[in-house]
Amino acid sequence: MRFVYANIISEIAENNKAGVVKVSSFIGCKIKYFQYFERMRLLFLILSFLCIFSVGAQNLPKGFSYLSDIDSTIQIELRYLSHHNFMGTPVDGYQKNVIIVSTQAATALQKVQSQLRPFGLGLKIYDAYRPKQAVDHFMRWANVISDTLMKQEYYPNVAKEEVFQLGYIASRSGHTRGSSVDLTIVDVKTGEELDMGSAWDFFGALSHADYPNLSKQQRANRLLLRNLMLEAGFNPYEKEWWHFTLSDEPFPNTYFNFPVR
Repeated sequence: MRFVYANIISEIAENNKAGVVKVSSFIGCKIKYFQYFERMRLLFLILSFLCIFSVGAQNLPKGFSYLSDIDSTIQIELRYLSHHNFMGTPVDGYQKNVIIVSTQAATALQKVQSQLRPFGLGLKIYDAYRPKQAVDHFMRWANVISDTLMKQEYYPNVAKEEVFQLGYIASRSGHTRGSSVDLTIVDVKTGEELDMGSAWDFFGALSHADYPNLSKQQRANRLLLRNLMLEAGFNPYEKEWWHFTLSDEPFPNTYFNFPVR
């Protein structure tokens, strides 16, 4: 900017020598020029922001909602957006840390959240709507037997070549229909998850809803989540204590593929 003003002063001097223009009128023109330039620069910045925002957001199919629009108090940790998942890499189709779910399911989750709130507890969602491209990514991973980066954390007792037979990976997922959720319960103040006896997405019998070797507290925590979800109209999945599907799901035969963003 200093260089620009130096050029202006030099230009004023040259024009005055030639008797072309008065200093005051010359400066006035330059001020108007800079005012116009600043207005255009501001307009450009506003338009750039709007373009970025429009790329980040999307118009969801009818019947879907962003969970935060229904209940912004429900915590989110979209693991498939990060490297902290059973593949150890971000999953195709996950572009932003938002939860998308059918509007009916979102309303039911709001009911569960309202029942937990008086006790200082709340829901935490790991996954909800999952695009088909993500399921396809799972399939490609499962077929690369040598890729066992996250085995120790997520499937220490399962041979990777058996993940299909044991049902941990499938070519179609209920999540893709938009009314299934993976979730747990947290202490709202500390953010600490209640002890459910196993981590989310752990491949093994320890994750089964009826696993017998749980402590009394672990069993009580699982039953709390299960009973609240049942009351809100969700059906549990017996092999995964965290997985529930709305019993009256609006799209029982439709598998979607729009991104999570």
